[in-house]
Order: sequence, then structure tokens, then C-alpha cells
Amino acid sequence: QVQLVESGGGLVQTGGSLRLSCAASGRTFSSYAMGWFRQAPGKERDFVAAINWSGTKTYYSDSVKGRFTISRDNTKNTVYLQMDSLKFEDTAVYYCAAARAVIGGRLTLGDITNWGQGTQVTVSS
Repeated sequence: QVQLVESGGGLVQTGGSLRLSCAASGRTFSSYAMGWFRQAPGKERDFVAAINWSGTKTYYSDSVKGRFTISRDNTKNTVYLQMDSLKFEDTAVYYCAAARAVIGGRLTLGDITNWGQGTQVTVSS
């Protein structure tokens, strides 16, 4: 069991950058794969990025590949999402998520055991 709290969302211009953080509580944090999802109004919650338990493997959706970077620091019980070259289409509520493992290069909603509360990211022109 792990509890997740996101922070770092906000308003940024197109082409700008933002770093999201997800602080986890629980002594077994390092045993979980972690990921980020996002959900815009009227749309489904979509996979964004994932990282395995040790931080040695990362995975991204095609829409963010090359622009976003997921990382984790197990000594701080924290996972990050560095977002660069932001587009208006990136506007959404971003959710941190925990899973047992990453299989097939992505996470699905059914893989998730714990969700964070979400943090709003708004990209303006």
C-alpha cells in the first residue's frame, strides 16, 4: 500500500516547461512501478509515462515522447515528470499512479493500485 500526493502543476505558456512531483508514503515505495496519467475535460484518462521500480527503464506515450522525462528518487520516495516544450494539447489534470510492474511498454488503468489526487496543468498560447 502506498499513498501518493502530486504537486507542481500550474499555468505555463506554450513552449515552456514544468516539473511535477509525486511524493509517496509507505515503506514499500521502491517496490512499485510508477507512472503518470492525464485527463482533460470530456476525455478519458490516458497513459503518459511510466518507470520501473529501480528507475532503470522508462516508457512514454507517443504524444509526449521526446518532450517529457519521468524519473524517480527512491531515497526521497518521490517520482517526477519533467515536461518540456509544452503544447496546448498537454492541458489536463495529471495523476500520479502506482503499479506492481510495467508490462508491454505502458500502463493501463487496470494496472493501477493507487492514484494520487491529481494536479492541474494548463498550457496557454
